[in-house]
Amino acid sequence: MATRDKNIWILIVLILAGIVVGGLIGELAGRSSALWWLGYGQEFGLRDPLTLDLSVIKFSVSLLIKLNISSILGMILAIFIYRKI
Repeated sequence: MATRDKNIWILIVLILAGIVVGGLIGELAGRSSALWWLGYGQEFGLRDPLTLDLSVIKFSVSLLIKLNISSILGMILAIFIYRKI
């Protein structure tokens, strides 16, 4: 049972790495005229932060997720690598 839990964590880390590296590649390739399609994507989430002010503590939360074609390809590659491990 412990190895199965460990494998799930490996999968999560691989997918997050695929998203981050793919997003970076998509941002860089999106500036190129030949690879513009790798940077095509959508962003969603809370652009303006939610703020809770209790006079002693001020707490702000903002979450913005930006997915592009390259980050989706990175997730698919991460799942493929996970299945090969």
